[in-house]
Amino acid sequence: MNSSHTINLAFDAPNGIASDVLLRDQGQSHRLHEPGLMISSVDPITGQEIEDLAGRPYIIDSNMVIYFESIETRQAYRDIPIDHPFKLQDNPDQDGEAEG
Repeated sequence: MNSSHTINLAFDAPNGIASDVLLRDQGQSHRLHEPGLMISSVDPITGQEIEDLAGRPYIIDSNMVIYFESIETRQAYRDIPIDHPFKLQDNPDQDGEAEG
């Protein structure tokens, strides 16, 4: 048996070259990795995971459903100011600096 036979492998070259683009791949998908509806089962006020979502209060915001432990935590979430949840501090030492 002669073991002088060797196999040459070229790892620096691709195994195949795709020359034609599929019709579906000609343009970038605008829905790439975008779920149709996201569901959050963590109460944003208490941080607790909600096991049973049936009958729990919730808010639908665009494509997101946010569940809450109680009506009180849902109302607390709604009461958070949209612009700034805390008061910004004045900065009298800086001229022309943006605050926030």
